[in-house]
Amino acid sequence: MSIIISLVGGLGCFLYGMKMMSAGLQKVAGSRMRSILEVFTKNRIIGVLVGTFFTALIQSSNATTVMVVSFVNSGLMKLSQAPGIIFGANIGTTVTGQLIAFDLADIAPLFLFTGVILTMFIKNHMTISQLGEVILGFGILFMGIAGISDALTEAKEIPEVVQALSSLKNPFSAFFVGCIATAILQSNSATVGIIMLLAREGLVELPVCLYMMLGCNIGCTMSAILASIGCKKDAKRAAMIHLLFNISGTIVCAVLLTVMGNTMVNFFMNISHNEAGRMIANANSLIKVCQVFLMLPFTNLLVKAACLIIQGDDKTEEEFELVYIGGNRHAFSSATAVLQVVHELERMAGMAVENLNRAMKTLKNHEQKELDEVYRVEKNIDFLNREITNYLIHLNQSMLSANDVMSIGPLFHVVNDIERIGDHAENIADSSIMMRDDEVTFSKEGEKELEHMLGMVQKIEKYAIEMFAKNDRQYLSAILELEDQIDQEERNLQKTHVTRLTQDKCTPEAGMIFLDIISGLERVADHATNIAFSILDEEPEEK
Repeated sequence: MSIIISLVGGLGCFLYGMKMMSAGLQKVAGSRMRSILEVFTKNRIIGVLVGTFFTALIQSSNATTVMVVSFVNSGLMKLSQAPGIIFGANIGTTVTGQLIAFDLADIAPLFLFTGVILTMFIKNHMTISQLGEVILGFGILFMGIAGISDALTEAKEIPEVVQALSSLKNPFSAFFVGCIATAILQSNSATVGIIMLLAREGLVELPVCLYMMLGCNIGCTMSAILASIGCKKDAKRAAMIHLLFNISGTIVCAVLLTVMGNTMVNFFMNISHNEAGRMIANANSLIKVCQVFLMLPFTNLLVKAACLIIQGDDKTEEEFELVYIGGNRHAFSSATAVLQVVHELERMAGMAVENLNRAMKTLKNHEQKELDEVYRVEKNIDFLNREITNYLIHLNQSMLSANDVMSIGPLFHVVNDIERIGDHAENIADSSIMMRDDEVTFSKEGEKELEHMLGMVQKIEKYAIEMFAKNDRQYLSAILELEDQIDQEERNLQKTHVTRLTQDKCTPEAGMIFLDIISGLERVADHATNIAFSILDEEPEEK
């Protein structure tokens, strides 16, 4: 009974430590690595290197492959760019095994103590606190390894346990165990770590351990498959590429292991100085690298095979939809979530700007078709406002990097500002209907003034959206100048309007609508300025 408790406790610490370490690394490096993943280059070799480096850094191939599926689903990455990152993730995940191969159990308490100090007493500096989570997770992981190792050492003295484990001589059984264990644990690194401990304690023969490790290759694809459920066809194809790549490479390695198993084991043992745990780690790394080099020339065939298996195009979506966020909860990736929100907001802002222009055109033609479209788009904007706000609330409760945490608050304000621009478009459409029903018209001078002010507003909207979406401050001074000019333009138009009224060139009814519209346009410019300023730490001083 004590062995079982020790084994379960050690396994719990091991899995929790690995999760904490991976989550902490994603918080620390997520936003920085996202900028690398944004540039996903079409060169497949660079893609492999990026995938390897990213996965080695965050210690989670599952996180990387889920991120790829998420990016493909939202259109931020093309399907042809996905294989390189997926291939690299398979290599990067072996770094965890290499770390576990170092027997650091004796100094694990030092990692625990350091991690606790950083997380509990340095809360003002978020990056250091998150780094403390990484160190704490690292310590818990090795404490767990120590617990499992002690339990397995005692288990070697129990004949029933030795007999049960030694019965795993059938390659198919070993492969199946590795596959199922990885699918359940949702962690290739965790399963390989356990296999390393079994090999180190001599409870399972080395060739059998290698078959179990090959099974892990298939089981680890479960995360990407789950992430693709409910996603677009290309996202499902990305998950299928991951599965096909691992199946193809595993079959080749399994055949080689069957034909020349003893030779391979001896080779791996020689380069590992006859240390069984290190041998499994090295075998895992070398096999994954060989798989990538073997399958890299056939990347296009893998893509075509995935398209052949998952055929057809996506069905026409419902009228109102989220393009970059939402969908399957398994496809959520904290490292890219904020970037996807920015893209969704950029789309929403473009929709609001276009709707404002459409509403302004109806002041002349009063076409019912255009007016109906204004109200339809406004409903879509309201839908996006509600859904993005709910997503941000969910995001605020997730594990995010320090930079991403700081950006959540401003994004709430950006959603509101875009929604308000949409409301002004609706107000202008209401004014257009009023003018049509009451047969009210503007003077030629009034129409020209509105066109001129709208042009200024369109310019500040363009600058603001680009500044927000690209996080680029090059338009900051131009936006400040335009805002002052638009404020002055509103005052000038109010004066010229009063002059027309006194000269009987404009009716009071037209005058009221005219003043409402220029006031609304000035507020649109204010909202655009707020959107631009959302990327700043503090508001710039007025010139």
